[in-house]
Amino acid sequence: MPAVASIVLRTFASPVEIRTPRTLLRAWKESDREAWAAMNADDAVRKYFPKVLTPDESGAEFDRLDGGVKQRGWGMWALEIPGTHPFAGFVGLNPPAYEAVWQPAVEIGWRLAQHTWHKGYATEAARAAMQFAFEHLQLPQVLALSVTTNTPSHKVMDRLGMTRWHGMEFDHPRVPTDWPLKNHIVHRIDGGTWNTRIET
Repeated sequence: MPAVASIVLRTFASPVEIRTPRTLLRAWKESDREAWAAMNADDAVRKYFPKVLTPDESGAEFDRLDGGVKQRGWGMWALEIPGTHPFAGFVGLNPPAYEAVWQPAVEIGWRLAQHTWHKGYATEAARAAMQFAFEHLQLPQVLALSVTTNTPSHKVMDRLGMTRWHGMEFDHPRVPTDWPLKNHIVHRIDGGTWNTRIET
């Protein structure tokens, strides 16, 4: 299946919240900023990125993610584990703002604080985000992008029913040219496959 010629991105007047049995995807709060900066200063969290972020760099990314949710009503939502973790990272959807052979597209992604790993939160919240992508945004497909060695994220993609899109590997344009993990692979799932999984 080739990349689609165009997609229409639906917007909502106010940020959408999505609840699952254990998680809440919500708009970002100013009170999340400090925990977000701590996440981005953690070598383990940033293992598959070129470097950890400075407080200023983390703040700029916070503003970008927050702005996306405010602008569209959806995006890379802040992840909360109600009653346990007021802020656990993010899970959500994003239209990448750079050229690639698989564009136009919307990606699904996640980044969680280390103390919330290995509890299934990423998969649970990502399933809800995927459902939103197909039911409410009516996207033809959803992609996931990752470095080739990011096995933990690949396992989440597998659990979501995504498969690797061979031939769509690319050097990410927003990482340094000399970074050894510059090459990224693409996973995808289309709406028909997703609906079949839900029905079964």
